[in-house]
Amino acid sequence: MNYRATAVVNDGVRAMMESALTARDRVGVQDFVLLENHTSEVAFIENLRKRFKENLIYTYIGSVLVSVNPYKDLEIYTKQHMERYRGVNFYEVSPHIYAISDNAYRSMRTERRDQCILISGESGAGKTEASKKVLQYYAVTCPASGHVETVKDRLLQSNPVLEAFGNAKTLRNDNSSRFGKYMDIQFDFKGAPVGGHIINYLLEKSRVVHQSHGERNFHIFYQLIEGGEEDLLRRLGLERTPQQYQYLVKGQCPKVSSINDRNEWKVVRKALTVIGFSDDEVEELLNIIASVLHLGNVQFGGEDGGNAYITTDTQIKYLARETSKNASVIGLLDIYGFEVFQNNSFEQFCINYCNEKLQQLFIELTLKSEQEEYEAEGITWEPVQYFNNKIICDLVEEKFKGIISILDEECLRPGDASDLTFLEKLEKTLGGHAHFVTHKLADGKTRKMMGREDFRMIHYAGEVNYNVNGFLDKNNDLLFRNLKEVMCLSENKILTQCFDREELTDKKRPETAATQFKNSLAKLMEILMSKEPSYVRCIKPNDAKQAGRFDEVLIRHQVKYLGLMENLRVRRAGFAYRRRYEIFLQRYKSLCPDTWPSWDGRLVDGVSTLVKHLGYKPEEYKLGRSKIFIRFPKTLFATEDALETRKHTLATKLQACWKGCRQKAKYRKMKHSAILVQAWWRGILARRQAQRRRQSADVIRRFIKGFIYRHQPRCPENEYFLDYVRFSFLMNLIRNLPKTVLDKSWPTPPPALVEASEHLQRLCMQNMVWKYCKNINSEWKHQLEQKMVASEIFKDKKDNYPQSVSKLFVSTRLNWEDINPKLLQSLGSEKMKYAVPVTKYDRKGYKSRSRQLVLTGDSAFIVEDAKLKQRIDYSSLKGISVSSLSDGMFVLHVTSDDNKQKGDVVLQSDHVIETLTKVVICADKINSVNINPGSIKFSINNGKEGIIDFTAGSELLIAKAKNGHLSVTAPRLNSR
Repeated sequence: MNYRATAVVNDGVRAMMESALTARDRVGVQDFVLLENHTSEVAFIENLRKRFKENLIYTYIGSVLVSVNPYKDLEIYTKQHMERYRGVNFYEVSPHIYAISDNAYRSMRTERRDQCILISGESGAGKTEASKKVLQYYAVTCPASGHVETVKDRLLQSNPVLEAFGNAKTLRNDNSSRFGKYMDIQFDFKGAPVGGHIINYLLEKSRVVHQSHGERNFHIFYQLIEGGEEDLLRRLGLERTPQQYQYLVKGQCPKVSSINDRNEWKVVRKALTVIGFSDDEVEELLNIIASVLHLGNVQFGGEDGGNAYITTDTQIKYLARETSKNASVIGLLDIYGFEVFQNNSFEQFCINYCNEKLQQLFIELTLKSEQEEYEAEGITWEPVQYFNNKIICDLVEEKFKGIISILDEECLRPGDASDLTFLEKLEKTLGGHAHFVTHKLADGKTRKMMGREDFRMIHYAGEVNYNVNGFLDKNNDLLFRNLKEVMCLSENKILTQCFDREELTDKKRPETAATQFKNSLAKLMEILMSKEPSYVRCIKPNDAKQAGRFDEVLIRHQVKYLGLMENLRVRRAGFAYRRRYEIFLQRYKSLCPDTWPSWDGRLVDGVSTLVKHLGYKPEEYKLGRSKIFIRFPKTLFATEDALETRKHTLATKLQACWKGCRQKAKYRKMKHSAILVQAWWRGILARRQAQRRRQSADVIRRFIKGFIYRHQPRCPENEYFLDYVRFSFLMNLIRNLPKTVLDKSWPTPPPALVEASEHLQRLCMQNMVWKYCKNINSEWKHQLEQKMVASEIFKDKKDNYPQSVSKLFVSTRLNWEDINPKLLQSLGSEKMKYAVPVTKYDRKGYKSRSRQLVLTGDSAFIVEDAKLKQRIDYSSLKGISVSSLSDGMFVLHVTSDDNKQKGDVVLQSDHVIETLTKVVICADKINSVNINPGSIKFSINNGKEGIIDFTAGSELLIAKAKNGHLSVTAPRLNSR
């Protein structure tokens, strides 16, 4: 089948699945089951690549739909496309989300069994868009009435509301769902939608009060600030500036160019009305949103007695105001996919546990479906060996011994419980488990890739390290009873509905977050087990969200995390292809004289006659009760190729016959017609030639006259010439645009275009700079930011700066293993940002001693082995001095009134540019670095001073001079 023609195929013409085989070398196969080498991951990904290149984003694995996000609009979601998939056999049209939707709907209607569509994939893979397409399909194709239209509107309009309150801009996706969503769509006996119900899982509540760098809070906050009417914001006490609110600036990107919060507010406000919120209820809902923003700005002070008091009265002022019967169901599950980040915490643990449960269900239901089809067709079932991930699910959820039970026990037990005691309890209980390891339990090789506060789980999709920091706090997630009482007393009706008054008298401790999630997940499994499943696996082709870009490494990870190869192996364990007799016979009957043009007997006999004529061997196929099962794709390919050959041969014969019949009749008229045609054509050619000559002469005349008047102001005589000169310059410019930001070449413009040329050159440079910046990843951006600081301080000032430009700054020169554990323990909660070996010179005798310089967020530490020799708070650091030569000496000047300090610190580092850049960034002292060409004075305790003299020489020498100064001789590397 020509896929480019599929989108415009006439209604009623069905593009059979098998016809895709004729284009398989160019666009791959539309069902992975038909891959000859079905166990090869390389072949799997290459088939995805071929189809993605041709804008074919959907591919089947049997009845599972694999969807690759194209990051661009494709004309495949029109109402015409919906009609094309409506009521059509699943395999009669090319793969599409509409085919999955229609198949689930028709199964619900005909079999009277509830259905569910499970949509999974990582952030940015297109899960939310896929669920929207399913809802849109039902809204357009299902029977309608007055009430039904209201229900359809509410189903569709629930999406922008859910996204506003549950989605956020993350590093991976501008509209990332931070919760799992299960939606039941209820249909009456006529097949019309009559209602719905939505359950959410693991809403990321921690995002409200904290966002990582480059990320935002939930959309609703920014939509209200940017789009809310002036009188509404006035009533809520809000300003139209997101930077005013602490909860909106933690990620340092309150505004995003790709998100129009003002327009999104209009969509959400309209959607709230459609789904049934009154104006008063909307006002109360927004009061809650505004209260959260005001709470984030509340500040506290402390009294001598240890009491706290509120110092911000303004915020407190605003805070104080503050199922159908007999219905069939199609469930829609939009759930987070398997997540592996550089730092994985409690949220990723829960998400990946959810994916383990879904994978377990997926394999069980797939095997069950396969076995039921074989039994229904009377085909012998061949048992399939597969990895049963129950061992991993038990590792998480088993009573008393699972990770969740251990976490709950540590949260609830009396005493000094912490994240580290939780980790110790895990090591004691789960040590030796095949799918669990920690830094302490790991071998030497594994230990290098794990932090001391990590535990590793070996999931079905790969290994993931989880950092236990924050596990206990996030798991407790307690709302104290007195706060619940305040909420229940609120005059806000929506707020009071969120808190059950009966909970106030309930003395039972609330369940932890992990247990709540485990219980809700168990209920979800019950819901899904009671329904007939359909699957949509969403894949993100690249991290840059660029159309047409296919990142093979990223896609290979997702293929693994989604368990697609495992699913394909299960599906291909028996037969690659199966089709009902009537469909198979209708397509291939022309290949056998006994079945062409029609077969009057039993269908099974017709198929048997056909395959024997085609030479099928007994081991290549089986005949069931209503279907033929073909074991190998190559057997089907050979049949399809024979059909194409047959079509071509038949077409050639028909064409030859038709030509023969018409040849005699045409010949009689041919001679007379030829004469008429020749005369007519010659006349046309002559007129065209004469017209071209007149036009050419006119052009030459205008060009010559324009050249003569070229220095005159624009007039009818020179306008053609001037326009031609400008056009020529612009065309030359197109062919000779600079390729990089470093390329300063630019064609010389004519006098009339000098100003325009300069403007275009600026725009071109801005565009290239914008493209360059857009492609910079976060790590490289951090590297450049450090290099900019180094340049600002040292460029043209310090002799060895040029040698540092080409070398990347590393995150640290000392790893955790290089630093004594006792020191790390003494740092407490302070996180190490950088560490480097240094040489310290005594303030009096200038004796050199090996030390370590460790930087944290608040202080710099001078360390000798396990001893903390000196701590310098950044607030006490009044300046840094360094010479202009190529030596690595520098002095940290501390305030004289700090009793903890013994005077300034004289240090030497082999990486002085990198080290000082890290120090000034951590201490925020960029403007406090002094570069001295001759000497540096430093203070010794008791008010005394020391001096370091610097001179240029042939080699580096550091020694105490006769005058009592420290003498440093350094070679000159660059002339300044």
